[in-house]
Amino acid sequence: MLEQKTLDQLWNFEDPAGSEVRFRTAAADEQYDADEQAELATQVGRAIGLQGRYEEADALLDAIDADEPTVAVRVLLERGRLLNSSGHAAMAVPLFEQAAELADHLSEEFLAVDALHMLAIADPAHAESWTRSALEYASTVHEPRTKRWMVSLHNNLGWTLHQAGRFTEALVEFQLAEQWAERIGTPQQQKWAREAIEECEHSLAGGLTAETQRKA
Repeated sequence: MLEQKTLDQLWNFEDPAGSEVRFRTAAADEQYDADEQAELATQVGRAIGLQGRYEEADALLDAIDADEPTVAVRVLLERGRLLNSSGHAAMAVPLFEQAAELADHLSEEFLAVDALHMLAIADPAHAESWTRSALEYASTVHEPRTKRWMVSLHNNLGWTLHQAGRFTEALVEFQLAEQWAERIGTPQQQKWAREAIEECEHSLAGGLTAETQRKA
């Protein structure tokens, strides 16, 4: 099956239309075997979904031969993402749960963490627990691309805590995100981590000022 870095090279999430073209071209390339082409096709579906063409993406995923287990995980993930993006988050949750369980069984660590991270998005009432589960899982892996999830997960948990008004806890998570970003993250992740820390410190300062005023 394909390494995640192969898919990374084809993705530009700021340009899903361009990504769709690249993935369609790759999925038709005979250098890839049938299972790899199916895996690439799941990303065509994701790119179409990001453009809001949900029915078309759903039909494409229907047409993929998902007998190969890793392809099956990716189909579950992309179906879940489609449901979540189209306003049916509750329906996406069991798909992400299935994806996480199957990926773990297959030792597809990157996909297992991806599924847990999506559960935190689709199931906001339990976002903190899902993200902590993803962090626990990612902390045990050694593959660098999968380990990079530590940046996003600490960042996501920081914003979950921040939105709950738990600014001190959020700042810890943002600082951990920055540490991981400096170690293994991208320049963009490093920038986001610094910005999150600055915003959280501003929130903390505002909270302290409000508390001081109440006591005065």
